Amino acid sequence: MIRDKLKQAQSCQKSYYDHKHRPLEFAEGEHVFVRLSPVTGVGRALRVRKLSPRFIGPYQIIKRVGPIAYQLSLPPQLASIHVVFQFRRYVRDESHVVQPDEIQIQENL
Repeated sequence: MIRDKLKQAQSCQKSYYDHKHRPLEFAEGEHVFVRLSPVTGVGRALRVRKLSPRFIGPYQIIKRVGPIAYQLSLPPQLASIHVVFQFRRYVRDESHVVQPDEIQIQENL
């Protein structure tokens, strides 16, 4: 009886989670905004401030490397960085495009 109640509660919580979360998949040629994780130390190189934009971009997806891995066309300042990115889909609107400032990355990262 207790196991049945636990399974019922778990399935209820799973349905709440599944309703809110959809797997994101992108196609080649699409544009995405990129968020760099400040935990890796790379975010500090991008002059992270309280009011700085959380996502930079848009950057084009060159090819799909794995089931959830993509290769992006990054600018030369970010091309040498290999970190995990978080993507947000880009809907084409010229008023939303934010040009990043000149990025200076330390060589010892």
